[in-house]
This record gives sequence, C-alpha cells and structure tokens, in this order.
Amino acid sequence: MPTAKLTDAQCRAAKPRERAYKLFDGAGLALVVLPSGAKSWRLFHRVEGKQRTTTLGLYPAIGAAEARRKAAEARGAAERGEDTTARRVQPQAGPTVRQACEDYWAGRGDTTPGYRANVLRALELHVWPKLGAEPVATLTRAAVLQVLLTLDAKGRHEYVRKVRLWLALPLDRCVELEQCQANVVRSIDPERAFGRRAVEHHAALPLAEIPALMERLSLERELQSVLALKLLALTWVRTTELRMMRKAEVEGEVWRIPAAKMKRRREHLVPLSRQARELLAVAIARSGGSDYVFPAEHRPDRPMSENAILYLLVRMGYAGRMTGHGWRTVASTWANEAGWNPDAIERQLAHAPEDKVRAAYNAAVYWPERVRMMQAWADWLLPAPAAAG
Repeated sequence: MPTAKLTDAQCRAAKPRERAYKLFDGAGLALVVLPSGAKSWRLFHRVEGKQRTTTLGLYPAIGAAEARRKAAEARGAAERGEDTTARRVQPQAGPTVRQACEDYWAGRGDTTPGYRANVLRALELHVWPKLGAEPVATLTRAAVLQVLLTLDAKGRHEYVRKVRLWLALPLDRCVELEQCQANVVRSIDPERAFGRRAVEHHAALPLAEIPALMERLSLERELQSVLALKLLALTWVRTTELRMMRKAEVEGEVWRIPAAKMKRRREHLVPLSRQARELLAVAIARSGGSDYVFPAEHRPDRPMSENAILYLLVRMGYAGRMTGHGWRTVASTWANEAGWNPDAIERQLAHAPEDKVRAAYNAAVYWPERVRMMQAWADWLLPAPAAAG
C-alpha cells in the first residue's frame, strides 16, 4: 500500500466541512479534519482482530513526518500487546472553560478581530460567570444546558444558538488534545432545546373593512402600483411573485408561475378571473417592450420596486393596518367563511398539506373549483357597476 502520500501543502490547505473527514496518508495513518477546523493525526489499525484508533496529535504542531514516526511506534507497541488507544483524561486535567475558549479563539486567524471580540464578549457575559472556572474535563451537559436555557428564556432564541456554537468549537479542540473525553455541548440539540422567534404576521384588514379599501383605491389614478395592488388581491400570490411576473407566463386564462419563483420551488397555476384578465391587458399595454408585466419606471429590464405597493397603501392611509401580503390572509378568510373546500383554498395559496400522504403535489389539483372560487372572489371584490335603470 502506498504511504507518505500527504504533503504539507495538502494538510495546510484542508478546510473544515459540516462533517469530519479523513485525508489518508497510507498504512492506516490519516489526518482527520474536524468541523471546528482542528486537524488531528490518527492511526486506524487492527489489534488482535479488533479495530483500534490511536490519536497521535494535532497538525501543525505535529507535521506529517513526525506523525508517520509516531504511527510506526504505535504499530510496534500494538504488536507487543500494549494498549494504544487514547488515554482517559483524569478529573481536573486540562484548562478551564475560559482558558480553552480564549486559546481557541485567539488562534482563529481566519476570522476578523471584530468577530472574535464579539464572540469573547458573548462568552464573557453569558457563559464564564457560571462555567468559566470549570475544568473542561469535568464540565457536564446539565451545567451547560442550564446556562443556555437561561438565555433562551429571555427570548433570545437565535442568539443562544450562536453562543452554543461559540462554546462548542473550543471544546472540539479540547477533545482532540485529550483534555476532555467528550464535547458535552455538541450533545445539546438546539432544535429540541431552544425556542424559536414567533413568526411576524403581515398586517391585514378585517374582511368587513375591505369594501371601504376598494372604494378608496378606486379614487386613485390607474398608476402601475394601483394595477399591481388590484391584481395582487385578485390572484392571492405573494408580492415578490407578482413583481417578477413576466408576460410569457400568462397563457390565456392561466398564469403559470415557474417553480424557481415559488417559495416551495413548485410550479404554481393561478386561474385568472375576468377582472384579472382585464387588469392584465391594461398593465401589459403600459409595460411597453419590457418582458415584465410591472417593470421599473426607468429600467424596463428590471421589475417594479418591492416597496411600490406598500407605499401606495401608506399613502392611502393604511400604514400598519394593511400590506400587500395581507391580501392572502384576507382572501383566505373570505374563502373559508364562504364555505369553499379548505384543500382548494390551500392549493390556491400554494401551501403544501402537512399530511405527507396528501402532500403529493400537482399544480392543477382542485382546478375546476379553484377557477370558480377565484371568479366568485373577484365578483365580490370588484363587482360590476349596477346598470342604470
């Protein structure tokens, strides 16, 4: 088997990945690159028919030549019947948690000084008061969890995940240096242990106030943002999907939105009511030679501003009470109160069912009912003027 395959340049250039991986030198010797960035020489060999792993030290403190020498010594010791597996750490051995963190982050030259300062400040505030003086060899999962849960209880759900990582990385290195037996921080699953920030819902008017909004909107000149707001209401799509709408996506009475533009990366079909088709005809005529139905005013190669619809609502006096995205909430409320099939409503909103059996997606599912529902919604939202008697 070829040996001495690794060069110093290869060892130095190896970058950390999400999972640990090995660079083999030959004869069972490998450089293991850990997610923390630490690089550990290990010998994988068999002793009396059993697999053994011997830790030889960290790179670059130990270069490839010295690692090969240590590997040869370990093989010889194994042949003599000596135990070459990593020795157990004695209680109180090694640095304290604070010392380990400071040493590790001082050596992270791949990060900016400002980033390292922020990390150490966070650890100083939230970790070291309780755990800083604790030897890494005797640190317990329960003690770490108590500290992190205190931070999580303050509602800092995203921040506590960062603090956990900033503490876990130095302890990965301690494991490799045999200063502790295991990284207890890694055993804390952030998705199970910590909460998440509450989803901020987009402002939406009560259904009873929609007729007044539409009456106020009718007083506006037929600007691009007015057309866009009306079409947004008529189609139940997200604001970004409407802004990015291209003329080629309109096929008669159907708007076919490509999967790449959808939040869930699935093609979505939108039935176009009579009112929606009439609005589209006006918008397309106004758009000139642009590929977009709603191009930017002075840049036909770009879509309209993401804030155009919101600014219109603010100008009309609905700041904080209604948003473009809020039409999805309003429409869903109307459809459910009107007794339409809940599955048809969810498919029109491009939501996938939670039930895995029902989640097999087809863009045209419930299509006939969705066509009828969208026309009924358009007739309620933009009723035809009463005939003069």
